[in-house]
Parts: sequence; C-alpha cells; structure tokens
Amino acid sequence: MSIAKLGKMLAVLAVLAAAVLVVSASAESKARIVRLSEVQGTVQLDRAAGEGFDKAFINLPVIEGSRLKTGKDGRAEVEFEDGSALRLVPDSEVDFTRLALGEEGQKLNTVQLVSGTVYANLYPKKGGDQFQLNFARESVTVPEATHFRVELADTAATIAVFKGKLSATSPSGQFEVAERHSATVDLSAPAQKDTFVIAKNYEAEPSDAWDRQQNDYHDRYASAGGSSINSPYGYGMSDLNYYGNFMTVPGYGNVWQPYFIDAAWSPFQDGGWVFYPGFGYMWVSGYPWGWMPYSYGNWAFAPGFGWVWQPGYWNSWYGIPQVVNPPVRTKVPTAPASGHQTVMVGLGLAADPGVGVGAPRRLTINPGSAGFGVPRGSVCNLNHVAKTMQRTSSPVVVATTPPVSATQSGRGFDTGANSTRGGMSTAGASHRSTAPSRPH
Repeated sequence: MSIAKLGKMLAVLAVLAAAVLVVSASAESKARIVRLSEVQGTVQLDRAAGEGFDKAFINLPVIEGSRLKTGKDGRAEVEFEDGSALRLVPDSEVDFTRLALGEEGQKLNTVQLVSGTVYANLYPKKGGDQFQLNFARESVTVPEATHFRVELADTAATIAVFKGKLSATSPSGQFEVAERHSATVDLSAPAQKDTFVIAKNYEAEPSDAWDRQQNDYHDRYASAGGSSINSPYGYGMSDLNYYGNFMTVPGYGNVWQPYFIDAAWSPFQDGGWVFYPGFGYMWVSGYPWGWMPYSYGNWAFAPGFGWVWQPGYWNSWYGIPQVVNPPVRTKVPTAPASGHQTVMVGLGLAADPGVGVGAPRRLTINPGSAGFGVPRGSVCNLNHVAKTMQRTSSPVVVATTPPVSATQSGRGFDTGANSTRGGMSTAGASHRSTAPSRPH
C-alpha cells in the first residue's frame, strides 16, 4: 500500500472516530418536555429564558433548566410522560436540572428540592428510567414504583414513604427507606457526618390529604372512558377521560372531543403563546385538558360532529397545533413573529384560585366553554352534566366537591401514621425500631 493511500485511509478512520465521539456525546438528548398539570394560587415558573420567574399557568411546558416555586397560597403538580407526578405544596421550590433521554430511550430525571415540601408518585419503567431527587447534601433514587414525600427544613429533612421503597444517599453513606417507613436526616451536623433516624412509621402532614386527592383523581380517570388509543404517554390521559370522551367518526377514526362545546367553539380560541429558549414560541392551551391534544396528533373538523382530536404522531412533539380540514373562517394559531413576551388569546391561560378556596360550592357551566374554569375532579359525573346541556343547550348549575384546604390534616396512609418516630443511628449506620366559574 502506498504512503498516499495509507494517509487517506488514516484520514477516513480519523473522521469516523470523530463521528463516533460526536454520536456518543450527543446520545443523551435534551429535548424532553413535561407538563405543568395543576396550578393553584400563587405559582411561578422560570422557563430558563434568562428572564427569571414569571406567573405560571396550567399546561405550561417544563424543560430542562426550568425552576418552579409556590407562594403561601400556591400548589402545583408536574406530570411526566409516563403519568408520574411531582407535587409542590405552599412555599416550595424545585429546579429541573436534568430532563434527558438516554441512548436507548430511557428517561433520565434529576430534580433539586430547593425549599419546602414535595410529593412524588413515580412509575419508572424497568427499561432504565431514572429519577433522582436531590436536597441539601442528600440524594434520593427510585428503583421502582414509589409514592413518597420529602420535607426540607433549615436543620433537618424528613422522608416518608407511603408506597414502594427508595434509596437515599448522604455524605455518610447509603440507606433505604421501606414502605410505611420514614427517615429524618439531621442537616445541622458537620459535612460527612449526617445523622439520620429510621422509623417504622411516619407522621401525617396537612398536605397529605391534597396529595391523596390528586392521586385518587388520576387513579380513577387515567384508564377510564373506554379509550382505545395506543399512546406511549400517560400524561394528560386522566384529564381527557374526565373532560371529554372518545368516539369513532366515519372517515376520521377514533377521536376525542371535549364536553360542553357548541357550533361556534374552536380549540384555538382560548390560550396563549409562550416563549422557550431553543424552541421559540409554543402554543399553550387554557383548557384544563389541553395538553395531549395540542402536543400530538391533529385537530380536525368533522361535518356533523364539529372539532375532534385525532390521536397519533407520537414520535413528534408539536409546539404549534396541527390542523386538518378547518372551516374557512377558522383562526388557526400563528406564533408571534418576534419578542419573548407571553401573548394571551381569548380567555387566555388559567390558574385555579388559591389553596383553601378551590371551586365554589355551586358552579355554572356554559355552552361553548369546553370545560374552561372547571377545576379537575370538582364535579361528579361530568359526562351526565354534558348530556343535560346537550339536550337543553342552556347553562347548567352543578354542585362541586369541597376542596382540600392547606390546613386540612388527613391521617397518614397507614394506622401508624401518627406514631412517634423512634430509632436512632449516627454516621450512616441505621438502627431500626419498631375554579370559580369564568364568563363565556
């Protein structure tokens, strides 16, 4: 082989090697987007746009680098693609430091609890999904489906596991917290000498009842409604089954439609444009169910049925809704040409009232509202209410379920929830003891 040919071959090999390095370095994608699925009271989101915290609304996308915090009357929930949820109670803050995809598609999540209390109800898949919650000098990892609470104070942190188990790492070592157990970590100790207490029980907290209420809502509606769509995603599914129904329309297939629409309703009449770095402007729906129908599939106008959502296109996440066969006069959303300011459309974006306020005891639902202003789970048998409105074409006044207030203390998830903690360990060696109505 000539020196010239050898040189060319080495050059080609060098290029291939460089390409392999680039692929390896970019194997972890940063393009994941999760959902701000519940907003009550004062909640703020920093969208990593360099402009700090701004008012948060339901259905805002949450990307890597986002920060979320609640005020004294605020509560929030973030839904992940598999239906897992992270919930913040008043006076809490979390940073989403990592929302990535591994090279085999596994979801890699790292969240930093800056202050306050979070509840996590997680369903990691066995294919390598990872969830890590960091706080102070500690770190919690979740190997299996787990429901737990972490409360961070100035000098101590408390972990309570309601279901499943988790592993915790402190400067002084690792320890596990089993189901219906708790761990209290002393953060006032010098670094590398954290002490922790493991107890076979946990104390109830005032926000346990609210967290349980949210879990009950998702458990009840996530697989209800007779949905037959083959979606790889679980976030937003409970809202689709609560606020609307799936049906088969000739020529359009299996579609979904919200309750309380009329001939004049358009899926794009209420919402807003919100700017995200790296993505540009994205359409955010103001409807409580408005996540999946604006991120995947198409909105189509079916004669005789009106607007319906066609599920699909699961491999693409749309920041701008896709539209099929719109009526001539339909105003399809068009992103602002410039700027970073949030732009409201119609009734704009929505947030429920503050903690302890919730929905009024009686709520008026109007034709054409499509559920705007109806807090999730607040009305029993919403499908029956929709049938009544369909017959009468008139507003319907309904009774609502009482909200869970910030001071409403529920018992724990087992009979030992109010037991006194016991058992002490030091230096890492554990010793275990026994919405108001909106005008339309």
